[in-house]
This record gives sequence, structure tokens and C-alpha cells, in this order.
Amino acid sequence: MKTILRKISRLILAVFLICSFLPVRVSAGYDIPGTCQVQTDTGAICTVKTLDHDYDHNTYFSLRDIAMVLRDTDKCFSLDITKNAVSLNMGNNYTSVGVENVPWENAENPDISLRRNEFKVNGQNVFYYTLILRLPSGHYDCFIMAADLAMILDVDITVPGEDALEIHTQEPFCVSPAALEQAGYFYGVNGVLVGDATTGEIYYTYQSDEPFPIASTSKLMTCLLTMEAISAGQITPEMQIIVSEAAQALAVSNDGVIPLEAGGQITVRELLLGALLPSSNECALSLAETVAGSEETFVRMMNDKAQELGLSQAVFFNSHGLPSYTEDPVPAKRQNRMSAEDMFRLVTYLLRVYPQITDITSRQEATLESLDLEVRNSNPLLRNMPEVTGLKTGTTNRAGACLVTSLTAGDGLAEHDLVVIVLGTEDSIERGRVSGLLARYALRAYYTGMEKEETGMDDIRFPVHAEAAVDQILRTAGKH
Repeated sequence: MKTILRKISRLILAVFLICSFLPVRVSAGYDIPGTCQVQTDTGAICTVKTLDHDYDHNTYFSLRDIAMVLRDTDKCFSLDITKNAVSLNMGNNYTSVGVENVPWENAENPDISLRRNEFKVNGQNVFYYTLILRLPSGHYDCFIMAADLAMILDVDITVPGEDALEIHTQEPFCVSPAALEQAGYFYGVNGVLVGDATTGEIYYTYQSDEPFPIASTSKLMTCLLTMEAISAGQITPEMQIIVSEAAQALAVSNDGVIPLEAGGQITVRELLLGALLPSSNECALSLAETVAGSEETFVRMMNDKAQELGLSQAVFFNSHGLPSYTEDPVPAKRQNRMSAEDMFRLVTYLLRVYPQITDITSRQEATLESLDLEVRNSNPLLRNMPEVTGLKTGTTNRAGACLVTSLTAGDGLAEHDLVVIVLGTEDSIERGRVSGLLARYALRAYYTGMEKEETGMDDIRFPVHAEAAVDQILRTAGKH
């Protein structure tokens, strides 16, 4: 028996040693070089270098090559590309450096990383993910997705066939969510809703009635209850709050964002800035403790408010949206949940009753004077679209990457708040791209009066309409 056990032990050890010498990751990241024929509505056809990032057809296109394609069109642009920065200026003719519209000089995979390089359009910082590659000639080139380029240039891009692209310079950017859904674009997304929070009109939905984890977008409910406490006179924006030990413990954890220290002081206004811009979990906890005395009591208030607003799929376990563990011997891992429809109801109410929230969420950065700390807004669309006014990002492993976006639209007489809710994308890159596409669809649907996508939500009543219209007229008049 001992002999058999020794043999088994040696076998297990041998397997372990063999495995320890094998590559930990058998499929490293790669970028497959290729080419594509790009044609404009002027009839010009050129070869454009491409990179398929990590997966086939996850294609990024050479910005220098496309600049040459568009050089003599109304959508021409100049380029300055360095090792980690891109400057694009529309309306300027591109100056060739001699590497454009030719096949790859080297067929080997470049194996470069997808990064958020510094990107400026007409001198303004924007937020897009790109690949920057040093070519054998010594020049740098930038590779960008067709959808992102279409949004930047405001052009319509179509794919007539394999390895072909058409750029319609005389047609504005246009996207149909229904067509995207039919093509499977939203299969990697939990839930989507696009609508007008001022009127309650829904433009498009996808799995909008199913509850999913919502991560830090939970902080919208936390801020709503905080604003109610301010409105009721229980607290004031400039009230000094003493940081608790629980808030400090969260600040020094792996999920900490702002270095709050127990016994230190910070104002309610700064806590709102911290919770909404860089998505500080410790600031959200401090707000909960300030409003209710304890987070446990505050969570009960969150769930009570959810019932009051008719958020039938919503359940909250904490004030910030991180995973919440039970105290059982085998702890359960719980997360705040909500459907896209519930989130639309929440945002509709928040924007109607406390429109001043966008005074915070529309800021790209702010200073927390109590800490002498600069914070930045985590919402990528603020840098890409001037109409965007907020609202909140959120990410956990289970929830995926979420983004609730608000935009202003109007005809000069009245302003409307459009809302795009995207829950559970694969990562922040997809979160920004999906939200950007749908935000532009929302604006086009609002301004053109185009037929809205079928939603099947005619029986849903939102707390808006007449009262909301009056609020918006007063709000618009106040601004003017």
C-alpha cells in the first residue's frame, strides 16, 4: 500500500512540475495586421492598413491612411501623432509622410496594447481608446475603430462587403439600435434604455425590465437621499462632517478612492463631489452615515425610497455599490440590483426634483479643499460630447461596466433631459462606445422626430409629464 501511495505521490509531483513550466497564458494578446479597401462618396478607393485587436474583426483602422482618403473631401483633417498622443484638426488638409495607403512592411504581429492615449480633436481633449504603433519607417501611426472615427467626424460609415468600408462624407453619423441588436451588438450587455426624462418617452430598450447588479451607479440613490436631507434642512452643503473609522477603513482598502482619515473633517458638498465624480466609496459611506446615523439605517431608507418611486426590481445592500458579504460561515456575496427601467425612473425623478445635480456631474474635475485634492470625473462622454451633463459610472466584476448618461437637448425655448442607461458591458472601453453610440442616437431621435424603436413599454407610467414640463420651462427660463 505504501509503495502505491509513493508512486501516486510521485505522479502528482511530476504533473505539478510539468504544469509549472508551461506558459501561464497560452493565448497572449495580439494584433493581426491586414488591409481594407476604403471608398468615399467621391469615388476614391484606397488601401488602408488595419489591426484586428485580440479577436478577428475587432478591427482598428490606420488614421494616417484614412486621412489620405479624406484629404480632398469636406471631412478632411490633419494629424500629429507621437508615441502616446494624437492631435486631429478637422478642416485641415493632411500632409503625407510617405507611409500611407501601402501594405504592411512587416507581416509579423505587432503585439501592442490598446490604450487610452492622449487624444485631442481641434485642441480639445477627448476620450477614445486607440493603438499607437511605430512603423518601420520611424513614423508613428494611430489605429482607431470605425465607429469612434464616425462619431468624431460625424460621418456615416457602412460595410458593403468583406475587407471593405465606405465613408459617406455628406451624410451625418447615424445609428439604429434595432439594427445593432439584430446584429448581436448588445449580446455582451446586460440592459439598455434610451429615453426622454422630461416627457417619459422611451426611444429604445434592450432587456430593460430585468434586474442586474448596478455597481457604483447605486450612488445616484445615495445622492438623492442626501439632497432630500439638505432640502429638509437636516444638513447643509457646507456642514463639516467628521470622518468615521468605517470610512477610513474603506478608503485604505483596495476599493479606496479618496484618502479620508478617521477624525478628519470634510464638507457635505465635497462628499457629493467625491461620490459623483471619481466615484468614491468612502464618500458615499460618509454621506450615508451623515444622513441616517448609520449605513444600516440609510440602506433601509434607500429601499423605502425605491418602493416609493415604484422601482419594483431594485434592492440595495449598501450605499456605494460594492459587493456586500453576509456574516454567515459561508458568506453570501450580494450586490445592489436594479433594472434599466428602474434606473430610468430613478434618474427621471432625480433630474426633475433636483436638477442641480448636473451642476456637479457635468464637471470634468473639481478640488476638494478640505483635503487639497484634485478629483476627475470618471464619465468619458463628458469629453466627447458637449451635450452630456452626467451622470454616473459603475464597475464591479459581477456588474460589469455600467454608465448612466444624461444629455441636454432643446430648441431654445425649453430644454429636455435625455437619458442613456447601459448596464453590464464587458469593460470601460465598451461602456464608453455603447453609450456614445446611443447618446448620439438619442439626440438624433429627439431633434429629427424620427420614428422611435419599438419598446413594448406603453403601459409603463413615469412620474413626469405636465409637472415635469412646468419644471423644465422654469429651469430653462432661469438659465436665460
